[in-house]
Amino acid sequence: MNNPRSIRMLLAALTTVASTSALAHPQAGAAAHFSLGFLHPFSGLDHILAMVAVGLWASQLGGSALWKVPLAFVAMMAVGGALGMAGVAVPLVELGIAGSVLVFGLLVAFGARLPVALGMALVGAFALFHGHAHGTEMPADAAGLGYGLGFILATALLHGAGVGLGLLAGRGMPARALRVAGAAVAVTGAVLLAGI
Repeated sequence: MNNPRSIRMLLAALTTVASTSALAHPQAGAAAHFSLGFLHPFSGLDHILAMVAVGLWASQLGGSALWKVPLAFVAMMAVGGALGMAGVAVPLVELGIAGSVLVFGLLVAFGARLPVALGMALVGAFALFHGHAHGTEMPADAAGLGYGLGFILATALLHGAGVGLGLLAGRGMPARALRVAGAAVAVTGAVLLAGI
């Protein structure tokens, strides 16, 4: 990570993932619905931190967890999104979202080494809350499929950013820096929980 070229590549990738200005202009039809869904995960710090932290933690676990843990999140988030779009009530959604920021931050901060299946179940349980929030906040005039595909892609990109940051951290940055980042995410989660 001390390599200036690596730092520039990382910043370029993060700017591309985080940039939403190209999608901000008015559009019509399916593209607009997709764009609304794609932009939604970027609209809240809680969603961004939780999704990037899942990727960071997956990179700490390594092996098949690199893709299984984020995939479990995306799959269960899609289920939660469908429940939200269908109007099915899920209790304590905001608490679950804020709690996920705290828990995922702690997992990264402590470099928790859970079995992959348990990690998948843990992130999947919290993903239901995130998905439900995305689904219930879908604009009334948006098409469910396009909107859903948009927030799924955005989530996958945020997970990918976390995995990428974690892997880059493993190639030169001390593991301590990644754990400090996890602690900062956990503190943010605690603040979010206190505000509920």
